[in-house]
Amino acid sequence: MGNRIIIGHCGAIEPLVSLLYSEVKLTQEHAVTALLNLSINEDNKAMIAEVGAIEPLIYVLKSGNAGAKENSAATLFSLSVLEEYKAKIGRSGAVKALVDLLGSGTVRGKKDAATALFNLSIFHENKARIVQAGAVKYLVELMDPATGMVDKAAALLANLSTIAQGRLAIVQEGGIPLLVEVAETGSQRGKENAASILLQLCIDSPKFCNLVLQEGAVPPLVALSQSGTPRAKEKAQQLLNHFRNQREGAKRRGKS
Repeated sequence: MGNRIIIGHCGAIEPLVSLLYSEVKLTQEHAVTALLNLSINEDNKAMIAEVGAIEPLIYVLKSGNAGAKENSAATLFSLSVLEEYKAKIGRSGAVKALVDLLGSGTVRGKKDAATALFNLSIFHENKARIVQAGAVKYLVELMDPATGMVDKAAALLANLSTIAQGRLAIVQEGGIPLLVEVAETGSQRGKENAASILLQLCIDSPKFCNLVLQEGAVPPLVALSQSGTPRAKEKAQQLLNHFRNQREGAKRRGKS
């Protein structure tokens, strides 16, 4: 950590950023890896962002070798911890490049991209960008337990499910069966986020609600309402109450 501070204060950041455009792929990779390590220090984060590193990092994300792409995504995540850069990174074209990495990167590259996109999705304006860039298709694919990325995918989908575009994309990409499965067999964190997403889908649309019911969501939600984490219990119970209210409303309409 001491060396990170010294290297940052000695003026190394600007020349390292210029090396992100190097035609020598290994030099480019070493430069982005150095910037990633330097960005762990809070003062360096601001310096890296202030010297205009975002555009060159996106260039690496598009053109680098596998290692450079991974470390570029991780550096963008590191910079997006600063609130003012969540918007700046989102508006700079980084989202599309991160979504491309989410779809075609190495396992580590996908994890780094998902982490960066999750952080960016905390800023509301970025949610639509992430959906429009096609992230939901890849995130639904990553809900397969074999990927080892269920929790990361579900956490990002939970943020995206708070906008209408996100909810529609989740349904269109076939996300409901996988979400019900995660609510039943996932980790505690995965179950929480799956219940939260299913709740968003059902509150938004009676049609989506019927699709959730058709996938057999009630038994896992009952189990979750009894034995999940406090947040999972709350979301599951809200959803079960919603199902009950819908059913009673349909009965009343039938009688009238």
